[in-house]
Amino acid sequence: MKSLWLTAGAFALLSGCAALTKTPAPDGFAPLPGEARVWVEPGYEAYGARVAAALPAAVARVEAAHYLPFARPPRVYVCGSAACFARWVKTPKVSAAVVPDNRLVLSPRLDDPERARLPALLAHELAHLHLGQRIGHYHSTVPVWFHEGWASLAAGGGGAEYASDAQVFEAIRTGRRVNLAARDTPDSRHRAPASGLDVHGFYRQSMLLVGWLKTQDPARFRQLALAIQDNVDFEIAFWQVYGQSPAARLAGFFGGVLGDNVDTQAAPAAPTPAP
Repeated sequence: MKSLWLTAGAFALLSGCAALTKTPAPDGFAPLPGEARVWVEPGYEAYGARVAAALPAAVARVEAAHYLPFARPPRVYVCGSAACFARWVKTPKVSAAVVPDNRLVLSPRLDDPERARLPALLAHELAHLHLGQRIGHYHSTVPVWFHEGWASLAAGGGGAEYASDAQVFEAIRTGRRVNLAARDTPDSRHRAPASGLDVHGFYRQSMLLVGWLKTQDPARFRQLALAIQDNVDFEIAFWQVYGQSPAARLAGFFGGVLGDNVDTQAAPAAPTPAP
């Protein structure tokens, strides 16, 4: 049966937001003259210059979306060859990734054939890097859907381009929703399959969920964002800000898609901090 989403071949065009194995040391890279935040595989300085040109706007976009500056100047590693990227990122068919010590690696795909995606995907990965600097790489108390949805929203859709809003709404109508009740642990993160979604639909639906939270109440969303960056457990921070669980609050989003009059107040007991 043909999927509503794009074909599996398009997976190669997604950002690589997890599943990495190594951290690049400066060996094999050199700082780009005039931009100490960009380190380039020798011979690919022109690609590095494109990254440097896109970096200020991407940093500004992320800092505005997160309401805080970067804790430390970000560093971007630019791989001009497939061999360079493969040394550091073991997940196949991704275009960029943040490695566990919070350094960002770009693949040659963002020079060619995905040249046009560079600004948005750079911002998406910088959003992960920004959060990682404050609470650690892909902190398990923040669910994957919020990690990816917030990064895609900060990037103006970067990383979530390969499914449309219309496809997300159709998925929701057929019962394929992000599982907002699932709790991640360090050993178990609930990615797209846990919600019965492909990766494209998961990213897009997650972005729409986070965007709905922000649009409905910008002040509360800012409170939530700052609490998360202060390393408050996501579920506890959400309850403190909204007085509801994520599933209860976001029932309003799903109800809007379905045209239902959803009781958004129904919720389980609020979580309590660990002693």
